[in-house]
Amino acid sequence: MSTQTPREERNVPKPVFTDAEAGALEFPSSTSRHYNYFTPQKRRATVYEDVTVDVQPDPERHLSQGWIYGFGDGPGGYPQEWTALKSSNWHEFLDPNEEWVQTIYRSGANVVRQVQQTVANAKAAHAFAGWNRGWVKVVERHVGAWAHAEHGVGLYVYTPAQRNAPTNMINNAMAVAAAHKLRFAQDLILYNLDVTEDLEGFDGSAHRDAWQHDPVWQGVRENVERLTATSDWAEAFFASALIFDPLVGELFRSHFVMQVAAPQGDYVTPLVMGTGEADAFREHRGARHLFEMLLNDSQHADENRALLQKWLAKWVPPSVKAARRLQPVWSQVSEKVVSFEESFGRAALRFDELLDDLGLESPKEL
Repeated sequence: MSTQTPREERNVPKPVFTDAEAGALEFPSSTSRHYNYFTPQKRRATVYEDVTVDVQPDPERHLSQGWIYGFGDGPGGYPQEWTALKSSNWHEFLDPNEEWVQTIYRSGANVVRQVQQTVANAKAAHAFAGWNRGWVKVVERHVGAWAHAEHGVGLYVYTPAQRNAPTNMINNAMAVAAAHKLRFAQDLILYNLDVTEDLEGFDGSAHRDAWQHDPVWQGVRENVERLTATSDWAEAFFASALIFDPLVGELFRSHFVMQVAAPQGDYVTPLVMGTGEADAFREHRGARHLFEMLLNDSQHADENRALLQKWLAKWVPPSVKAARRLQPVWSQVSEKVVSFEESFGRAALRFDELLDDLGLESPKEL
């Protein structure tokens, strides 16, 4: 019987497992579910503050050796020079809506559920068949066309703008606004498909022709396309949320569709459109809070105010032009409820009040 000679143990370093020293230490807040590297607005930090504040660090606060990454053409991270506006502390902004990923899913699910239930009830009651014929044409062409404006701003204005904002709190607010707009645009298209299936003679493709060729929509389309070509993220946000949407979006959604639909026998479209109006309200509140902060900045208030006045002079005229080119839509309903001038007057008045609250002067075009 043969025996094997045991192999000699190789002389190699053996791994030694130790605790990660910093992670193994215990601090007074080791068991806390909240962070303490920032000062909350109130006594305790909200969940929104915990998941957004300082998630994106920068050399102004935590990166003592500069940005840890950069781009091929030189700038690193999120340069403040990506907007002409200036702030002594960009991190001061906190979204008054306190929206983050979980709130998007919750609110989106609630909206979709509400719309689906209402549409299902309308189908069961054959409610679409009771619409006035003129209103059918308005919904298929013009209500559907508005989906393209929402999609354009959400995907091609807010989405790239939020990437360029200098803090996580600002780009988070714009990312949420983009998500809401994209959901609303999809809601309008899905609604269009539902009506197409249920109402004989409803042209579900008419909205594309209206957006691409109908003269009444070319001002809106031009306005949106100009916004998509704006490289300054703050200018894009200001011109979209605080100029285009109050003068054009609110005019069409609130002062036309939601006012006119009921006398045409339609109770469903105002509900669908109202979800977008609620989104816009939150978006306006967040944008207003940001630009109020910049207009009251301790170091740069005057130059920010002068720049915003220039942006008003640049963007109000195309928005007023886009709004006025929509005027023929008001005459396409058989049951007259409100005139275009009354609707535009209300939108312009609310816009004037917004500028007055911000301390900005209303352009002569209004």
